[in-house]
Amino acid sequence: MGKTYRSSGVDIDAGEETLRRIKKSVADTFTPAVLTDLGAFGAVYDARFPDYHDPVLVSSVDGVGTKLKVAAMFNRHDTIGQDLVNHCVNDILACGARPLFFLDYFATGRLDPAVAEQVITGLAVACKQNNCSLIGGETAEMPGMYAPTEYDIAGTIVGIAEKSKLLTRDLVQTGDRLIGVRSSGLHTNGYSLARAVLLEHFGLESYFDELGCDLGTELLKIHRSYLHVFSPLLDQGLLHGLSHITGGGIEGNTRRILKDGQRLSIDWNAWERPPIFTMIQNLGKVPEEDMRRTFNLGIGAIAIVGGNAADTVFNLLRESGEDPVFMGEVVAG
Repeated sequence: MGKTYRSSGVDIDAGEETLRRIKKSVADTFTPAVLTDLGAFGAVYDARFPDYHDPVLVSSVDGVGTKLKVAAMFNRHDTIGQDLVNHCVNDILACGARPLFFLDYFATGRLDPAVAEQVITGLAVACKQNNCSLIGGETAEMPGMYAPTEYDIAGTIVGIAEKSKLLTRDLVQTGDRLIGVRSSGLHTNGYSLARAVLLEHFGLESYFDELGCDLGTELLKIHRSYLHVFSPLLDQGLLHGLSHITGGGIEGNTRRILKDGQRLSIDWNAWERPPIFTMIQNLGKVPEEDMRRTFNLGIGAIAIVGGNAADTVFNLLRESGEDPVFMGEVVAG
């Protein structure tokens, strides 16, 4: 018998079954601005924005790193798509933009429609939560590139902002206060170090009283979206800047939105770190500098606020159900 595409490792039927499984959940994210159906060669979006005087588009692309390894080992795939969408939403939110639409890339060694369905349904869930349309994507089966049970995902987001309301470093002033908002855990950064330390000692099913759950559940906690947390503050013009704490940690990410001649003064004792970070540091004897550069340490986003508005923003965050932290200020240097 001759060679076929299927015998070489690519199953077109599995791709069609995946499309059938995800079609409804993806279509449920569509708004009237989406002008094409799932499966077209390109996704078409209506570019009229009547609610904006001078609209600008803001885009970002990202992945979720080796958190995918934890999802595969724990055989739970319904949250990883939410991680990806929320991460990308936060990145454009830091520019003052709200999401319009999202596109994903899902690549695997052997396409399992059940796994792909869980991942892409997670994307759709987060898109709906963030008022964002999942308008397109690519599912690639690549035997030889990935092990049969491995997969990778990446996403591209496009959002919109009023040009005059963009958050730029020009707004940040010396003397501005830093107000931190809590993370849900590791979010999507630092997993290579976390896995190297934790999985040397424990299995993902190991339960810890201090975590209130098993290790796998802790490590797969969904990366928070801060869209609904900060949107009211953006609408009121109360923010000078917004930092999304990802790879590079609190200082590395927040420095990105400072002007020359400014630096951060951070009180590292202003909040109590969640137990997962203490576990990693103690078990791995990880230096404090490495912890600060690798992890969010319990702070997922930081608002930079003028001194006169700091108490107002802090109280608004508390009234919305957050547990904010005054954690420092922007100083000259």
